[in-house]
Amino acid sequence: MPTPASTLPDISTEADIQALVDRFYDKVNQDALLGPVFNDVAAVHWPAHLPTMYDFWSSILLGTARYKGRPFPKHLVLPIEKPHFQRWLELFYQTVQENFAGPKAEEAKVKALNIATMFEYRMRPKSSLSIL
Repeated sequence: MPTPASTLPDISTEADIQALVDRFYDKVNQDALLGPVFNDVAAVHWPAHLPTMYDFWSSILLGTARYKGRPFPKHLVLPIEKPHFQRWLELFYQTVQENFAGPKAEEAKVKALNIATMFEYRMRPKSSLSIL
């Protein structure tokens, strides 16, 4: 049974970031749509990838500025489309809501939406972009 939001902590520490990332990617690995993309197509090396994701989310949510990577180039070659972004976002929201509540948890969801939207837009074939 889920914990009531009123008793959940907000995201405020590195341990919170690590818990969020670990729990989220546990869901991703078990997901029928996303798991094969991460594990078979991208062949993610999880022991190296997870610390990178800790740095990424720590930079975004705690302002640590540890993440120095460039995420777009690695993702551009993957066969991912709108349903993948929607599922990624759904699992992220679910993970946040199950484990955290408060302003920083809400910020994490907004940041995830912005990331998914930006990635989806950047990866969309140029021929499918509408002309204004």
